[in-house]
Amino acid sequence: MESPEYNLTILIAGGALLLLLGIGLGMLLGRRTSPAALRQREAERRLDQLLQDKQAYEDEVVEHFTDTAKLLNQLTEQYRDVHNHLARGADRLCHGRGPVALGQLGDPADSSEIPPQLADVRPPLDYAPKASPDAKGMLAEEFGIERKKSAAPEQDVNPPRP
Repeated sequence: MESPEYNLTILIAGGALLLLLGIGLGMLLGRRTSPAALRQREAERRLDQLLQDKQAYEDEVVEHFTDTAKLLNQLTEQYRDVHNHLARGADRLCHGRGPVALGQLGDPADSSEIPPQLADVRPPLDYAPKASPDAKGMLAEEFGIERKKSAAPEQDVNPPRP
């Protein structure tokens, strides 16, 4: 037969272990059902929902601009087709003497190249160029003002007081 002390030690150790296990389970259950834990879970749920909504919005924006770019490319191609159609008609109907000849359109295969007639573009001048180097420019104070020279000197309107 075993000694009663050994059984008592096992009984005390088992009881302490069960007590610690009960305290741990009680604390865990208490934390999960406390008002603070419920608020935290609700905040996490709202945060997850907001992140999903944000991702859905970003996906929708990307899709919108992708579709817009495709539509603009189609519109550009259609505009080019209409322009080429009109140019061919003008060339055929005007026998090459019209305002736009097909030779002026350039190569339609390379749409990134700027036509030579548009490559040398200068901004408009914000002043009138001088007619000669000796002429007064627009920024001169005397520009456009003609002064008449009178034979008699001008008299003072207000004579000096004594």
